Amino acid sequence: MIDLNNITKIYGKQTVLNIQSLTINKGESFGLVGNNGAGKTTMFRCILDLIRPNSGTVCIKNKNVATDESWKKFTGSYLDDGFLIDFLTPEEYFRFVADVYQLSEGDLVEFYRKFDDFFNNEILGKKKLIRNLSSGNRQKIGIAAALMPDPEILVLDEPFNSLDPTTQIRLKNLLKSLQKEKEITILISSHDLNHITEVCNRIDILHEGVIVHDLATNQDTLKVLENYFSVS
Repeated sequence: MIDLNNITKIYGKQTVLNIQSLTINKGESFGLVGNNGAGKTTMFRCILDLIRPNSGTVCIKNKNVATDESWKKFTGSYLDDGFLIDFLTPEEYFRFVADVYQLSEGDLVEFYRKFDDFFNNEILGKKKLIRNLSSGNRQKIGIAAALMPDPEILVLDEPFNSLDPTTQIRLKNLLKSLQKEKEITILISSHDLNHITEVCNRIDILHEGVIVHDLATNQDTLKVLENYFSVS
């Protein structure tokens, strides 16, 4: 479903991403782990055509993301606060996203119902601009908006950051449910090895822009990851 071929990204004299070949299949929950500066966000930004690689191609459903925009209709993503329009209220922002995806008023009502527990009465009806909310609540808004169009592909960069424990658990359950019931293809980066092994059925380790391990998740994966990073 997603193919990266001979991808390099270079800043100055430093190669921050060098992926010869990577395929993420339909319905996979794909986790990406690595230390700071490993290239995780750069890789996701290349997949979403937010930055262009110096060489190589990213294809979704065999279409080059740099030259064909059809993938945008079925892809939801949230990487950071830059995806938000922070001078809007959450309600105004969700209405904007709904309009972009041509969703109806009924769709928006159903969206609010679906995410009621996830919002935990902290998002809607507060008469606050997004920029005046806590980082955790901004994170909730971005993740929920990424899921609003019921995407086939979901890309989240460090989604558990800033979330309280209750919301982290709710997010894990939500992602596992989506992957099981709708076969959504999920790409997640995280520094939290426990969370990512619970959510993802495949995990890649990125080191200095290169994929050094490609693991199918099993009962030993967490220990393998902990051992790797304990000696890195």
